[in-house]
Amino acid sequence: MSEFEVLAERRIETGKGAMRRLRRTGWVPGVLYGGGGDAENITLRLNELRKQIENEAFFSHILTVSLDGAKTQVVIKDMQRHPANYEVTHVDFMRVRATEELTMRVPLHFANEEEAPGHKAGGVFSHLFNDVEISCLPANLPEYIEVDVGAMELGDSLHLSNLTLPQGVSLTVDVSDHDHDHTMVSLQMPMELDVGTDEEEEDVSPEVPTTSEDEPEED
Repeated sequence: MSEFEVLAERRIETGKGAMRRLRRTGWVPGVLYGGGGDAENITLRLNELRKQIENEAFFSHILTVSLDGAKTQVVIKDMQRHPANYEVTHVDFMRVRATEELTMRVPLHFANEEEAPGHKAGGVFSHLFNDVEISCLPANLPEYIEVDVGAMELGDSLHLSNLTLPQGVSLTVDVSDHDHDHTMVSLQMPMELDVGTDEEEEDVSPEVPTTSEDEPEED
C-alpha cells in the first residue's frame, strides 16, 4: 500500500461567508472527528488535495493527517464537490482505532476481461457495481477487491457471493439472502438496432394539394 499524508491547519472561522473566503484563497474546509476525540475544524490546501485524489487508493486507504505536529490516522468519510465544476468544497475525516472495525466502500477491479471466452466471441461486459461496502479492522483495509472474469462465457454473470474477499474482510450485506446477492458483472452479446429496410419504410412524402373541380380557383 502507498502512504498518504494530509497536511492540515486549524480553522477558527465558521459560517458560509468564511467558507467562501477560504475557498477563494485556495483552501478547502474540513472536519476531523471520531476516535474518541472532539471534532476539530481544519483547512487543507486545494492544490495538494487535487493531486492526492487523483489516486483511487486515497479513498480506500488509511491516511495520516498532520495537524500542529501531531499525526492522526484517519479515513475519508465524506467529500463534497461543487455541482458545476466538481471542485472539492469540503472533506470529512474520521479518526480510526486499530482495534475498531471500519465500514468503508472499496473499488472493484475487474481482471482478465480480454481473456474471457465470451468476450473473444464478441460479448460485452456490463459492470453493475464499481465498488462494495465492507467491514474490517484498519490493518486489513484493502485498496481494492479484484474480480477475475477471465473464465466468463456468453450469458454468464457474477454475483456478490462470488467475491473472493481478503482475510479479515466481510461484506456489510448478507449475500446468503437472495435479495441481497446482487449481480456485479455480466457478459452478453451487444444488442442490435433494427433499422429496417428501404421497402419497409413508410412513404412520408408530403401530399400535393389539388384543386377540386367543384371549388372555384382564387384569382
